[in-house]
Formats: sequence, C-alpha cells, structure tokens
Amino acid sequence: MIDHPVLLYDGLCGFCDGTVQFILKHDRRGALRFATLQGDFARDVITRHPEVAGVDSLLLVEPDGATGERIYVRSEGALRVARYLGGVWHLTRIVAIVPRSLRDMAYDAFARIRYRVFGKYDSCPIPTPEQRARFID
Repeated sequence: MIDHPVLLYDGLCGFCDGTVQFILKHDRRGALRFATLQGDFARDVITRHPEVAGVDSLLLVEPDGATGERIYVRSEGALRVARYLGGVWHLTRIVAIVPRSLRDMAYDAFARIRYRVFGKYDSCPIPTPEQRARFID
C-alpha cells in the first residue's frame, strides 16, 4: 500500500530523467515520489496490474482507499502529474478536452522517438542526496 502518488518512469531515458528533474523543481509540496520502471517497486506494481506490462514510459500510481491503488498511463498520467504541480502548470489540464485516444496517439508517437532525440543512459542516473528521499527502489 502506498501513501503518496508514485511516478514510474524510464530511468534510462534522457527525456524522462529531465521530466523528473523538472517535477522535483516544481512540485513545491513534495507530493510525488519516483521509481524507475527498471526497479523492484515497478516490477511489483506491474505484477499487481498486468494490463500495464507493455507500457514503457510513464505510469502514475496513486493511492486509492477503495482498491489500494489506481494506475494512470500515457497522457492521462501526465495530466494528473500536472495537478500535483499546481500553479500555472495546473492549466495544462485544459488538454483533457482533447479525446484520450488522440492524446495517447501523440504521446506514443513522441515516446517512440524520445531516445533518438534526448538520448539513452547506460544506467539510471543517481539522484542527489537531497532528492533521494523522494525516490523508491
């Protein structure tokens, strides 16, 4: 059972790492936690939710009193992350008026080229000591 929302991300992806760094800077309340898709926590989540086994980019796991946790993927996950950032970033939720199928199509198209555009790490970058408390192994 989780007590904070956890963003699962591709720890080898340069864009994904940059996104996590951006969120760390703008999530002033410190609501979000992070775990890589390559780690044990993500493996456990995927075991509990096999329907997301093929997703290789963003997964948001939120605590849900009724079922324990709820999973948001692709564009829906990204839009929910914007909620946690607050401020002007909350306004990005206006994108929700676009049908999810179209948002996810654009999301998937970007996901396919993210390594070519932003690079790929050989191993997951190590968070700074100050950030470490927000990461789950």
